[in-house]
Amino acid sequence: MPRILIVDDDRTTTKLLQTLLELDGFEVVMALRGEDALKLTHEQPLDLMLIDYHLSDMAGVEVVTRLRAEQQFAKLPIVMTSGLDMQEEALAAGANRFLAKPFEPGRLSALFRDLLG
Repeated sequence: MPRILIVDDDRTTTKLLQTLLELDGFEVVMALRGEDALKLTHEQPLDLMLIDYHLSDMAGVEVVTRLRAEQQFAKLPIVMTSGLDMQEEALAAGANRFLAKPFEPGRLSALFRDLLG
């Protein structure tokens, strides 16, 4: 079962996404802060990351940039989300896809399966 890390400081959003993704057959790990996400990526294998652009401790693009600087995370599929149009910044930092909020949670499973090949 593919393991997905959701990084978002909105607990309501993360719990909803966790429930929906687990029903679709994904294992979900969650982090509320960028530093927590960076730590988790080094502690356990992940298949994909969903990260919000705005986090309480740093911008999501900083997390993506730091991960992409490490060879072991060069090919990790990363999807960034935001309520603002931050697509250009997200893709420039190394995200594979950008989703504007609000998005349909049902679209995530199809997108994730596409990215996981």
